[in-house]
Amino acid sequence: MADKTQAQIEAEERKKRAAVRKFTFRGMELEDLLKLSNEKLIEHLRARQRRRFNRGLKHKYQRLMTKLRKAKKGLEPGAKPAPVKTHLRNAIITPEMVGSVVGIHSGRGFTNVEIKFDMIGHYLGEFSITYKPTTHGKPGVGATKSSAHTD
Repeated sequence: MADKTQAQIEAEERKKRAAVRKFTFRGMELEDLLKLSNEKLIEHLRARQRRRFNRGLKHKYQRLMTKLRKAKKGLEPGAKPAPVKTHLRNAIITPEMVGSVVGIHSGRGFTNVEIKFDMIGHYLGEFSITYKPTTHGKPGVGATKSSAHTD
């Protein structure tokens, strides 16, 4: 039992590699993305997002980023920061926002969303639905004649 075949050793190594999954955005890991300057980061985004950053960020987006930094400051590792509420559904998610909790306005209330690595380059509004999906197949009161004769 002490002697393992080469195939068993390779299978164990594959399991170890699969357990530690590294997320990449356009071939770069999170640590590398955080080190990039804004100009270099813009090159890795899609055309619509590049255009938005090239035209300049307004003050309200910079305020959102400072609030997110403040919420994350001084936290022990593994703890979630306090949610930061915002109406800015068109804000683009950057690597600096990963790990933050954002309360995104859905038109009626705020939906708390934890920003994950996969969300980089997307808009905040994509993660907060603005309508209630319909559920078909359940008749309501007064929908049929039989619902009038309930005892």
